[in-house]
Amino acid sequence: MANPLEARMMKKIQQMQADITRAQEELKDIRVEGTAAGGLVTAVVNGLRALIDIKIEKEALADDDLEMLEDLIVAAVAGATEEATRKSQEVMAGAAGGMLPPGLNLDSLLGRI
Repeated sequence: MANPLEARMMKKIQQMQADITRAQEELKDIRVEGTAAGGLVTAVVNGLRALIDIKIEKEALADDDLEMLEDLIVAAVAGATEEATRKSQEVMAGAAGGMLPPGLNLDSLLGRI
């Protein structure tokens, strides 16, 4: 027969796994935006940090400066990805229910960087 402490711990771990699975599904639906040059370029990323959409205003093309446009796209995507990472960490930390030590990156445990 299993030790009652072990049984409780296993139940908590199973609950945490279910919560993490739900949180990962929730992350698919989270949308965050990053912008560059006052909104000339807007990138939309989901909570899993996948690029969902990118919008480029016509004014961003006015100077025919392709290198500048590329830089704006990179900046917008980076901003959106940074915000998605922050939100993802919040959601996953909540799913872990305080069972992880402070500073432990849950993304690395789940195989995501």
